[in-house]
Amino acid sequence: MPIARSSSDSVSRLRSLAAIALMLIAALAAYGAQAAPQHSQALHQNWQFRLVPGDPQAAKHKPATDWHPAQVPGHVHTDLLAAKLIEDPYVGAREAQLQWIGLSQWEYRSRFDVDRETLARKHVELVFDGLDTFARVQLNGVDLLKADNSFRTWRVPVDGKLRERGNELRVVFDSPIRRLLPQVQAMRNKIAGNYPSPYGDEPRDAMTANFVRKPGYHYGWDWGPRYVTAGIWRGVRLESWDRLRVADLHVQPKTISQQRADAAVELEIHSASAAAATVEIEYAGPDGRAETLSHPAQLKRGRNLVSIPLSIERPRLWYPVGYGEQALYSFKATVRDGDGVQAVAQRRTGLRSIQLRRDKDANGQGFAFVVNGIEVFAKGANAIPFDAFPARVTHERLRRDLQSARDANMNMIRNWGGGYYESDDFFELTDELGLMVWQDFMFGGGMPPGYDAAFRANVVEEARDNVRRLRNHPSIVLWCGNNEEETAWKDWGHGKKLIEADPKFAQTVWDGYVALFGKDLRAVVAEDGAGVPYWSSSPSNDLAEKANDSNNGDKHYWDVWGGPALPATAYLDETPRFMSEYGLQGWPSLRTIAAFAKPEEQGIDAPVIRAHQKFLAGDGNTRLLKYIRGEYGEPRDFADFVYLSQQVQAEGIELAALHHRASRPRTMGSLYWQLNDVWPGASWSSLDYFGRWKPLHFHAKRFFAPLTIAPLRRPGRDGGRTELSLLNDKTTAVQGEWRLRVIDFDGRVHRDERKPASLAALASTRIGEWTDAQLLGDADPRRTAAVFDLIVDGRPVARRAVYFGEARTLTWQDPKLRTELRRDGDGYRLSVHADALARAVWVDFGDQDVSLDDNALTLLPGETVEIAVRSKADLASLRRALNVRSLYRP
Repeated sequence: MPIARSSSDSVSRLRSLAAIALMLIAALAAYGAQAAPQHSQALHQNWQFRLVPGDPQAAKHKPATDWHPAQVPGHVHTDLLAAKLIEDPYVGAREAQLQWIGLSQWEYRSRFDVDRETLARKHVELVFDGLDTFARVQLNGVDLLKADNSFRTWRVPVDGKLRERGNELRVVFDSPIRRLLPQVQAMRNKIAGNYPSPYGDEPRDAMTANFVRKPGYHYGWDWGPRYVTAGIWRGVRLESWDRLRVADLHVQPKTISQQRADAAVELEIHSASAAAATVEIEYAGPDGRAETLSHPAQLKRGRNLVSIPLSIERPRLWYPVGYGEQALYSFKATVRDGDGVQAVAQRRTGLRSIQLRRDKDANGQGFAFVVNGIEVFAKGANAIPFDAFPARVTHERLRRDLQSARDANMNMIRNWGGGYYESDDFFELTDELGLMVWQDFMFGGGMPPGYDAAFRANVVEEARDNVRRLRNHPSIVLWCGNNEEETAWKDWGHGKKLIEADPKFAQTVWDGYVALFGKDLRAVVAEDGAGVPYWSSSPSNDLAEKANDSNNGDKHYWDVWGGPALPATAYLDETPRFMSEYGLQGWPSLRTIAAFAKPEEQGIDAPVIRAHQKFLAGDGNTRLLKYIRGEYGEPRDFADFVYLSQQVQAEGIELAALHHRASRPRTMGSLYWQLNDVWPGASWSSLDYFGRWKPLHFHAKRFFAPLTIAPLRRPGRDGGRTELSLLNDKTTAVQGEWRLRVIDFDGRVHRDERKPASLAALASTRIGEWTDAQLLGDADPRRTAAVFDLIVDGRPVARRAVYFGEARTLTWQDPKLRTELRRDGDGYRLSVHADALARAVWVDFGDQDVSLDDNALTLLPGETVEIAVRSKADLASLRRALNVRSLYRP
């Protein structure tokens, strides 16, 4: 039965209910103020694409005019492939038949809904992180945007233009070739382009690539295909907010030392109205211990810049790998106005000082990176884009290749200027791995129209977008204006030719170049670059009279391979201040070649192989044969050609890199061309498209090691001369000994001596010099090697053999290589034994997925090496697939 209540109980109960209701209302209000006031909605679903029906290409490619599913982020080539409208652009020789894609107009559309909370917000913006390239954007039939720069972020207000259901977003991409060709053809005297198309999609004398802000490599390069693609290549989203938005959070270093870090936390805050606010900064170092700062701010309506001083006693600094830890700090900024409305932003960064040291001496001016007061010898490679279609590049692929760079003892990557500004993932990985980044702006070849004020203004916006996006990454140590454009003008004849044709226009072109790379980009980096130095071009002396100068600035050296195609020993005659490019080609493994060429399509002059050999200056395979024949003799078959091309590359680059390191402190960097591949084919890379290590990468692991030995033999008319240096990149001196053995290939020892050595910190220590006669004595130079070892703590840490002639002139003995593969914990262990000296030993497992911790070895007579092997394959399959070879050929 019901319980009787007094009137006073009822009143009390009502009061309690009212109190609860008020509490709920307050809680909901607080929740509304704090629940994602800055909201982001990705728009990556439900996309379709088609070839615009009225396009001139439509008659020949009618199936493409129907709507097909599209991937966003993505590219039209990959969408066509997924729709089975084209075959794989990387397989066979299909490049010529796919050039119609770059001449076409493409349309993308998507439908999406928007929740009521987003519709109710006062500010809603449509954001494209990447549109490639000439794009017209419509929302619900209303024109929103005309984009003209693949590298910029495009942000457009759309509040009041959205509905809750069935919004339609359309993007139409014009062909950049068709868009620009009329104006280029109308030029009486044309500025120099880069690689003319061999396919007829644009005239060879009217190249358009340098007039458009789009990845230059899409127009073809000497290591990759010509696929002039289009699409929504990075993310697209709706961002909405009411009162506050934190547009940027940046930690600006002031003075950084091991004792104290002085910096400023800088925020860009957008406010809907004038208001008093509180900015709270929470930060934590690698140990996770958090500290909090609170700072009042008086905001005005619109854009506000707020700077909050920050000091950290005894900070943990970020260092390049090999010099200290890769310490990273996390920062979180919370902005609250008087009503409790808040906006939040987070960043992760590292604290370090960076300087480009340009000390002058009797010969010129140096070029060295100094991090936290340590002068670092830069060891590494140039990175090109990781795919012809960058939306396909995953975090896992980036980690695979960047980890391989670190595993090969690299500490610097140069992001080359003919591609695109890499993703945040790339730089988060270089931060974590301790890889310094030399970052080019995206100008890779061909003179840009810097005389055009609108073009320059577009580039400045592009630069600000990317410098501000990336400036919190401690791994970035240099912003460089362009790749090879100054030296092309001054040294390749580009400037001379135009001066002869039209001196007035030539001066206008050069003045535009200086304005863009000498002033505009320099100013952007000075204003927004967090103290990172700027360099106007590579190679250059920062707009001094001479561009590619061995005594000043950085150097690109291509007299080996390019130009006169000198032998690799010519590397020893070139001693720059910083070698930022040099290289030799080598084919990837037969397994990688099999990904694009059937067995019957494989041959030095086979059409498919030639289609994946993009070096056309005299034909790349002919150039490779010149080097193979000069050092190793005639290859027996295609497989031998591939193997010997890899030895040309590995041994030649090793010679150059050791010379650069031995020339310290005159030379303070060695970045070979190149780290990675954009597709499977012949190139200068040490990692192929699938991340497989070529012999060069195994050699790099040794020649870039912190402690190593550099016996460098210079051939001469009266015999050779070998100089020995011991290399130490550690910050402390190292005590050890070096050993010299002169041995026959069959094992007879003519000389064996050891001597103690002190390796100074951060230095090359020159030990001695010998003529061939002094090393050989009575030994036969055709069957003898001088073997140099560096020994530390009783253990050999480095070895290099010196030979007394080209490999083809030497009398190799059968090493009778023997192998044993066995289980070892979760992996396998391979023993390789040689009875006689075995040079360029290469272990291969055919089609099996295998990772080796060492390869591309020299084994001394009677020596056995142990190699760790990792694979998911079973032991029997690996044993069947195993193959080992060396330079010995019966």
